Amino acid sequence: MWMLEIPPFTLFFIGGLIAALTQGKLRGAIMVAIPVISAMHLWTVPEGIHLQMTFLDYELVPYRADKLSLMFGYVFHIAAFISIIYSLHVKDTVQQVAAMLYAGSALGAVFAGDLLTLFVFWELLAFTSVFLIWARRTSRAYHAGMRYLIIQVLSGVILLVGALFYASETGSLAFDYIGLDSIAGWLIFIAFGIKCAFPFFHNWLTDAYPEATPTGTVILSAFTTKVAVYALARAYPGTELLVYIGAAMTCFPIFFAVIENDLRRVLAYSLINQVGFMVVGIGIGTALAINGAIAHAFNDVIFKGLLFMSMGAVLHMTGRINGSDLGGLYKTMPKTTILCIVGAASISAFPLFSGFVSKSMVMSAALENGYDWIWLMLLFASAGVFHHAGIKIPYFAFFAHDSGLRANDPPRNMLFAMFIAASLCIAIGIYPQALYSLLPYDTGYNPYDATHVLAQTQLLLFSALAFVWLNLRNMYPPELRSTNLDVDWIYRRAIPNVLAKVFAVIWQADGALRNAVTSRLSQCQRFIASKHKGLGGLLSGSYPAGNMVLWVGVLLAAYLFIGFVSKLTA
Repeated sequence: MWMLEIPPFTLFFIGGLIAALTQGKLRGAIMVAIPVISAMHLWTVPEGIHLQMTFLDYELVPYRADKLSLMFGYVFHIAAFISIIYSLHVKDTVQQVAAMLYAGSALGAVFAGDLLTLFVFWELLAFTSVFLIWARRTSRAYHAGMRYLIIQVLSGVILLVGALFYASETGSLAFDYIGLDSIAGWLIFIAFGIKCAFPFFHNWLTDAYPEATPTGTVILSAFTTKVAVYALARAYPGTELLVYIGAAMTCFPIFFAVIENDLRRVLAYSLINQVGFMVVGIGIGTALAINGAIAHAFNDVIFKGLLFMSMGAVLHMTGRINGSDLGGLYKTMPKTTILCIVGAASISAFPLFSGFVSKSMVMSAALENGYDWIWLMLLFASAGVFHHAGIKIPYFAFFAHDSGLRANDPPRNMLFAMFIAASLCIAIGIYPQALYSLLPYDTGYNPYDATHVLAQTQLLLFSALAFVWLNLRNMYPPELRSTNLDVDWIYRRAIPNVLAKVFAVIWQADGALRNAVTSRLSQCQRFIASKHKGLGGLLSGSYPAGNMVLWVGVLLAAYLFIGFVSKLTA
């Protein structure tokens, strides 16, 4: 049936156009309806359906549905629906149009069956999402958005070059397993790694996401990195290098998150940490590990979105987001506090919450495949997540010291969106089989055995005790108004400063050289003038034609000299 062949991104692009031409309640109703209608359509799409076309003798597949792409398609619809409800109070055409086009671009990327189509949506992700950062309309947001756009476009350029190499090497543009056996494979891997926030390529995320609008950050957290996770799962499953990259991603953000004052930036670092678990699962490459990576991507979209929504609500109602400026809000924002705690429990992988049923799959796969040291790193990362996201976020935002702020809970649409996300976190944690049935492989995994539950409970208990002990001893890093340096210091401060000094020397040398040459020419001019300025002289002021005679002679001599040299070298 032809309707089944309509790509899911189509409705979102149409919705973006309608959002640009409408306003008020009509716009809001259409925006809410788009993901609902599109999700109902996607649910009827069978595996294996695809569209094909020929372009320059290459077979392109702009739309392909299988279990992997359908899984990401489902969660992207859920994320779009929740995000749109959360932002209904916003009357900003730029944000609302950008949100629809951004969600559509993410869907286009995960259903792309060839590298050229993937590249088109890869770049659309960058150009549509940057407006969610600029929509905050501050100087910091503008500059962060520019840096974000440059890095995202660079990722797309590298992907395009890799795709061209891949087409030359294989004669195909098919987006399937690629591997690291060629230059093309490495280029595409780097492009995916930039968007996935690999170590040293991660600062675009922690730089830009906290500068977006309260609603924009929620939408940003759902799509870009998850598209990259999908791309890695499609093209590089079982690539062992990903195991070590992912393990590093789970650990290093913890240290930044613990000392960070901006609570949305804490969540940005936490986002990298959670993506690390997914990357490890893809790198291990077994059925259980891939299932764990995809399930954790699904869950992370929801519980990380819930945490970003709760912090967005705090920012929206108080105008502040630094932990040093907050505290005591549980008294006047009780609903937001409870919903934030649900998100914190989910990301910390408490039993009966969604994070537990997916994170445990990746950790079990690591043990089963002999990655004992990686398992220990994941265990450390799990404890770190509980510290900086499970405890620090709700503690410093809603408890800790009383900041004197008395803001109320946010508008009902924001609370309703958070309630939907919190309900999904609990429902998936209680009944994980609903999620497992959608995964690519049937592994018969059961997260609720005594070993998993007991080990995770002990880990969380001792992590909580460590937090309490460090606080009582005044050893836990305090929330300070500060700027923490990360790798982006290299290209935001070090390289510009070095280049400024280098170019200062170059311009100084250039100026000195110009002055010396000008001085010599002036001396020659004065000498010639003194010899031929007399009455009737060649340069006589009485005979204006004298200057022309001199320069004609100079040009003639130069022409004869060049002709003589060319004959000698012939």
